[in-house]
Amino acid sequence: MSEDKNEDTSPELIFEKTSENTNMRESSYLYKYGSLVLLCLQNVVVILVMRHTRSRPGDMYLSSTAVIMTEILKLITSLVIVFCQEGRSLSRFLQHLNENITQKPVDCLKISIPSFIYVLQNNLLYLAVSNLDAATFQVSYQLKLLATALFSVIMLKKPLSRMQWCSLVILFIGVSIVQFQPHDPSKSEATNQSPALGMIAVLASCLMSGFAGVYFEKILKGTVQSIWLRNIQLASIGIVLGILTMLINDGKVLYEKGFFFGYDGLVWFVICVQSFGGLMVAMVVKYADNILKGFATSSAIIISCITSMILFDFQLSLQFSIGASFVMLSLYIYNRYTIKIISNKHPA
Repeated sequence: MSEDKNEDTSPELIFEKTSENTNMRESSYLYKYGSLVLLCLQNVVVILVMRHTRSRPGDMYLSSTAVIMTEILKLITSLVIVFCQEGRSLSRFLQHLNENITQKPVDCLKISIPSFIYVLQNNLLYLAVSNLDAATFQVSYQLKLLATALFSVIMLKKPLSRMQWCSLVILFIGVSIVQFQPHDPSKSEATNQSPALGMIAVLASCLMSGFAGVYFEKILKGTVQSIWLRNIQLASIGIVLGILTMLINDGKVLYEKGFFFGYDGLVWFVICVQSFGGLMVAMVVKYADNILKGFATSSAIIISCITSMILFDFQLSLQFSIGASFVMLSLYIYNRYTIKIISNKHPA
């Protein structure tokens, strides 16, 4: 007995266990912050290119078809990943899908709620980007952080510190300042844009994003199914709902011009990058949380502003600069106190 005890508490074994725990912790941080950085870059690229495809002259593609193609790519990617995880065995793969999807209709019904919301949200995003410049959209869309925080407190009982709430108030003030900046009516008429319509679409999208994101986080963290299996469910239902939405809103145009009318390389690029971003969101929700995800995404504002000035002749006004600075300040405050809370819970 004494030998076993000494063997279990030997310095070599303790060192191995400590090293293993350290590696697991470092791996967790790598997944967490690596996915956040990639998500930030994805947000910059997809909004800028999407804005270009929705404001350039020529044939305009149907946004509803782009939403469907995005879901199809997400479904294919998730299926391939699950297939590889099951040892590339077709029988095991099909059995896994049958056990976790086909035989669990109630579970799929739960997933249909965020899936339906995401389909509507994605269609609203195209409407918002079509009526707002990229930089203004990036700033305004950060209101989803406030919606996410409120739903996190209500649905997940997640406490926020006083300083975190202050950062959210600063965020709201910053976005409000940006939105109340004067717009040039002649420029809006020339580009056939409606900033008011764009803002309404952004606000609705923010509320949907906040609720669906927190709901999906609750499902992911309260289940044994992998995020890829959940994405198969999410994308499959999203495709069906997207087709129904497309037929209702664009059925006549679809019949006259076809599904892929107006598509080119850039449109396909937007679809691919947006599909990748959807999978990145699922990873971030799994390894981090929705609020941290949202604040990391807001750092894309700076890059979007600079790029918009170069590519889209965006005029950086004093009012916009003040509002964007408020948003950046809220990012700094929130991250600082989030790190402090994590450090207190998990001291070195």
